[in-house]
Amino acid sequence: MGDDVLPRAILEKGPTIDGHRITLIGPKGIWKPKSFTYPISIATTVNSPYDDFLADDFLRYSYRGTDPYHPDNVGLREMMSKGIPLIYFHAVVPGKYLASWPVFIQKDDIQDLKFKVSIDDTKSLSTIEEPEVEYGRRKYITSQMQRRLHQRTFRERVLQAYNNQCTLCRLKHPELLDAAHIIPDSLPKGESIINNGLTLCKIHHAAFDANIIGISPDYLIRIREDILHEIDGPMLKYGIQSLDKRSIGLPRRKTDWPDKERLEIRFSKFLLTG
Repeated sequence: MGDDVLPRAILEKGPTIDGHRITLIGPKGIWKPKSFTYPISIATTVNSPYDDFLADDFLRYSYRGTDPYHPDNVGLREMMSKGIPLIYFHAVVPGKYLASWPVFIQKDDIQDLKFKVSIDDTKSLSTIEEPEVEYGRRKYITSQMQRRLHQRTFRERVLQAYNNQCTLCRLKHPELLDAAHIIPDSLPKGESIINNGLTLCKIHHAAFDANIIGISPDYLIRIREDILHEIDGPMLKYGIQSLDKRSIGLPRRKTDWPDKERLEIRFSKFLLTG
């Protein structure tokens, strides 16, 4: 099982095997290269017209169109009966996909025009198990991948909205940046959406979580009072104290700006620690 965020251009180019280039993704969600008997991958898009979603610990993937006997749907159905794996590409932002392999067509629901899809690990490809054991393992692995999909999608979309830079210090190294929740995802209003997110470098993320740094509903940075009067090295002075009462950097699109109601809830807790 893998979960790398990959650009579409690489997937469209694909690897070369025995002198033939194999594209891994195509213009349609169910993709079968010309030289293949069965589809090689299924994919979602950021604004998919299909109702592809994770539920009940499995992925429910919509048919191609409404004809159960479209060749793409028939191909997936045959893969299910033969236990043939394929790749699942989940779009996290336009042009970037989270890849999972191997995935299997677990069930075919003709009435709802959907396939139930499970994610497994590579070790399972060389083992033979009882159906109940196999089902339970795939259900668990798919549920774990669901969490990673949500986390990685949230990260990629928040970083993209903030132009891959810390909203407080403007640091632009993605490997040093986090997508921080304003309201933790374990609480009400803690959804993993851009308006509940901030791009913060790792130091400022830790300081935000520790209520050393607060962000007011009018988008001003506030530093906890006791920290403002503390004397330490240059990191505290220039990296934290100097930010007090400055404005945060906002996304270009106003629809992506932090939600003021969520900021107010979070800021009120920050004030109680001062």
